Amino acid sequence: MEPRVAAGDHPRRDVVFTFATDSWADAVSRDHCMPGDQLVLSLADSPRVHRLLVADPWRSAPVRAVRWLQGSPRVPRLQEAKTSARHVRPLRVRRYDPVGLPSLRRAYERYDRSLRRAAARAGLVRPAVITCNPFVAAFSSFDWAGPVTLYLWDDWAAHPSSRKWWPAYEEAYRLVGASGRRLVTVSEQLIGRVGPTGPSAVIPNGVTPEQWAPPWDVPGWFAEMPQPRALYIGTLDDRLDTAALADVAARWPAGRVVLAGPTVAPSVLARLGSVPNIVIRPPMGRTELAAVVAASDVCLLAHRTTELTRAMSPLKLYEYLAGGARVVATDLPPVRDVDPSVLLVEPGGAFADAVAQALERPRPSEETRRAFVEANSWTSRHEAFLDLALAD
Repeated sequence: MEPRVAAGDHPRRDVVFTFATDSWADAVSRDHCMPGDQLVLSLADSPRVHRLLVADPWRSAPVRAVRWLQGSPRVPRLQEAKTSARHVRPLRVRRYDPVGLPSLRRAYERYDRSLRRAAARAGLVRPAVITCNPFVAAFSSFDWAGPVTLYLWDDWAAHPSSRKWWPAYEEAYRLVGASGRRLVTVSEQLIGRVGPTGPSAVIPNGVTPEQWAPPWDVPGWFAEMPQPRALYIGTLDDRLDTAALADVAARWPAGRVVLAGPTVAPSVLARLGSVPNIVIRPPMGRTELAAVVAASDVCLLAHRTTELTRAMSPLKLYEYLAGGARVVATDLPPVRDVDPSVLLVEPGGAFADAVAQALERPRPSEETRRAFVEANSWTSRHEAFLDLALAD
């Protein structure tokens, strides 16, 4: 029989992990850059985990069949895991979740049964469940499993992509809060949204130290740009303070403001795409991203004040600081106490003035940069996470 006690006298547990809206294949394609992706890697590598079942959200069987006929690439396996790890893709006919609560509840009762069968096939015994999907946490009973923990790093009840389901997410938050199930969020604001009656913790985002180790190989397209070079990385959507970015571009017409990430809101392109010294780039790989952050003259976190931005823990902020960048950010609750070097701007304030001030400052020392990376690694974050999620 395999030992069920890990190093450090932590009992080893079987674990079921479920994504929110994306899948394991999505995590691989984006090089595991999201918080849930990183947690899966830690679970697969943790001596505290005995067997691991990684579950995609519901996927449409007809859509999957069409993609298979079109020659879509195979889903990569969970590789080099120290624990016994398996992957399951629950299938149904419909592509999207129903909006009505009765139908939604039935959908996730079926999802629960699907996971139960998959866990039994994998030999899992009373596994701890960690889910990034509020509907799973609210509507799946898991009477066959151990403790259930909901992991929230975004406010789905305020996210533009899930507008149709906002009332359903609000109800899911209420049910999770009242159920006593465990909750891990990235901000105090998200704890307040759910109102948990069970164990909870705020565990902010982090960084992977190996991705933030020089030397940096700066791509030519960025190295050849005139200075100052101001950088924003992340999804280009309605959370962006386009007025602030336009003001920065106008203050330094000979420099460049680079926005790099997937464009979700075309209105962003409409407002900023015509500004001559604003450059819009597609998403970058992790190695290129680290090099561009390190070579930037200043990194920007220019966000509007919304329910979503008040609740998020901006991953880009940690990445900026891991790259040793000077940072100017909108003053929002999850941003204030990350690092004293960040220059904060009141919403609607003079963002360009703060950028001018940042450009006059020396860059953080290499010692300071390394200390930040070490103090904010995903490894340390996830140890605290597992302390809550795996305990009986």
